[in-house]
Amino acid sequence: MISRKVGAALAVGCTVTTVVKPPAETPFSCQALVELARRAGVPDSVFNVVTTQKNVAEVGKEMCESRIVKKVSFTGSTPVTKLLAGMSASALKKVSLGAGGNAPFIVLDDADMDEEAVAAAVICKFRGTGQTCVGTNRIYVQSSVYTEFASRLMEKVAAFKIGNCLGKDTTHGPLIHTRAVEKVQAHVDDATALGAQVLVGGKVIPGTSFFHPTVLSDVPPAARVDCGEAFRPLAALMRFETEEEVVRLANDTDVGLAGYFFSRDVGRVWRVAGSLRLGWSGAT
Repeated sequence: MISRKVGAALAVGCTVTTVVKPPAETPFSCQALVELARRAGVPDSVFNVVTTQKNVAEVGKEMCESRIVKKVSFTGSTPVTKLLAGMSASALKKVSLGAGGNAPFIVLDDADMDEEAVAAAVICKFRGTGQTCVGTNRIYVQSSVYTEFASRLMEKVAAFKIGNCLGKDTTHGPLIHTRAVEKVQAHVDDATALGAQVLVGGKVIPGTSFFHPTVLSDVPPAARVDCGEAFRPLAALMRFETEEEVVRLANDTDVGLAGYFFSRDVGRVWRVAGSLRLGWSGAT
């Protein structure tokens, strides 16, 4: 994210001082990027970093309201995006904002199950141990192919190996902190209390931030996992009957950042793509 924003400015010769406020959880990658920029010849005063954990709100307010800062670019959660947009508005500051999402993943009954849908679900849901902003939160599968899709996905996820990311056979690492673990466990507990079934995973390794990659079946619409963005290795499968129904379900969110759907009918692809209210969609 930082290289996208800072790199573009530097590439066009923007000499305005850049100030980056990285997440408190991951400051070192940003510091490494600054060092690489220094070695490449970027002057010390061009690329700057503010690291903080205790006074995040004060730093954000200063960046948004200071007359010295001409533009704010932020990628993160929807609540924080709203706060920054409001503070920036007080100074009529230019902003580029990327908020959270609640991405649907739709498998229609004519999807290519062998080569496309299941493989894409594995990547879209479990890449980075599920901690990506465009990863899917809700997986809708048409009833006639639901059992096949669930079985194939469960088989893939059961073969994952969690552990040290430097390990030769490791496929997935830990979540970023214990709060993330508590959140995914709460989502699993909530869904199962409402009738969902755990097909694989569903539990944390005690005393760690490792949560077993999980597939839940028959997740009801009322479940918390269906209602908002959460970075988690948790695939929530939901059934649908008709194309019209799933479009309505997919659009039932005010954070349509991204979405994905699978069909081998080109006409259907264009029709569904035109019906989904998303900032970006992938169709196959």
